[in-house]
Amino acid sequence: MFTGIITDVGKVLDVEMRGDMRARIGSAYDMAGVDMGASIACDGVCLTVVGKGEGWFDVDISAETIAKTSIGANGWEAGKPLNLERALKVGDELGGHIVSGHVDGVAVIESMTDEGDSTRITLRVPADLKRFIAPKGSVTLNGTSLTVNEVDDDLFGVNVIPHTQEVTTWGAAKVGDTVNLEIDMLARYVARLAEAGK
Repeated sequence: MFTGIITDVGKVLDVEMRGDMRARIGSAYDMAGVDMGASIACDGVCLTVVGKGEGWFDVDISAETIAKTSIGANGWEAGKPLNLERALKVGDELGGHIVSGHVDGVAVIESMTDEGDSTRITLRVPADLKRFIAPKGSVTLNGTSLTVNEVDDDLFGVNVIPHTQEVTTWGAAKVGDTVNLEIDMLARYVARLAEAGK
């Protein structure tokens, strides 16, 4: 489990296809404190550490994960920056919202508008996921916990404050980018209960 509060911006160092995709990711994390088999969310995708060294860790990425995330839409290549978050530990501050790291689909940035120092970003969500997006609800975009401002059919908007732009990859976002979307776990269960009650 994660919180959607990004703790490092790493970058892809190398990618190799070997049945699954093996990626080496550079990070400022102290790898002595990261166990083999630990979970790290990489742009919101929960991945397992299968190798590590000073300043880097390796992950294997299955074909299913590639197909369901922006990895398949954009590809990963050396130099690509990634929002990183280590798994939540008991007693950690829950600053964002409960995030599983299981991406539901890919959203597309449709527009970006400066509002004061912040940036309003409008995204298009896949049709089968739009019912889970609610005003003032939470979403996870590329691993970042954000609050939904407004919803209009399959479009929704979020505001990204300057701090978030500085400490995540959101400062380099642009129109047309595809981003990993994880819907709020609570929204998923509320929708499921509503369907069961019909």
